[in-house]
Amino acid sequence: MANHSQLNFQDASSPIMEELMGFHDHALMVALAICCLVLYLLTHMITGKLSSNTVNAQVIEIVWTILPAMVLITLALPSLRILYMMDEINEPDLTLKAIGHQWYWTYEYTDLKELTFDSYMIPTADLPLGHFRLLEVDHRVIVPMSSTVRVIVTADDVLHSWAVPSLGVKTDAIPGRLNQTSFLASRPGVFYGQCSEICGANHSFMPIVVESTPLANFESWSSLNPS
Repeated sequence: MANHSQLNFQDASSPIMEELMGFHDHALMVALAICCLVLYLLTHMITGKLSSNTVNAQVIEIVWTILPAMVLITLALPSLRILYMMDEINEPDLTLKAIGHQWYWTYEYTDLKELTFDSYMIPTADLPLGHFRLLEVDHRVIVPMSSTVRVIVTADDVLHSWAVPSLGVKTDAIPGRLNQTSFLASRPGVFYGQCSEICGANHSFMPIVVESTPLANFESWSSLNPS
């Protein structure tokens, strides 16, 4: 859950989000090194005497051609690795279908018989004490902890986007098309997200709440069938 004046990401709650945060820090350090080098060269050129010794310096030309290529490689290889990890879905333990509407979500647990429900934002007037305004819903998505969950995302009317930052997932919901993503909640907890595609007047009023619980609790909940 994000806090006021927070400058960093939310705490990672899935292996993919941990990888994304690590790549972010890696890219930030590369950018910082480039900025320091450019600042040093500018300072040296401004404060030093002008010289024409570099007019025919082939070595410098080779260096400033090869060095940027090496920097791009150090950024591209980890990025491609993470993209492959995000796209790979091998034998999920649970399949969840999320359907975007104006302005609520419908969830279907396709592995469980007749487990379908709508998830609406709780109005501020009905919000229980201690819950988050504009983020709490009447029916949460319950998933088992430490289990691979495949999410199939689509929409019924306009473009939506199913996004939960702390789990490292964000997938567009497009009418007539099925997109898929996956996540693995590495710890129990409640994770909040919102529709990340402008979808109309009440775009900011269709939150997403994912609750990760132990497998035994998930089995008990699924037997109640909230639909």
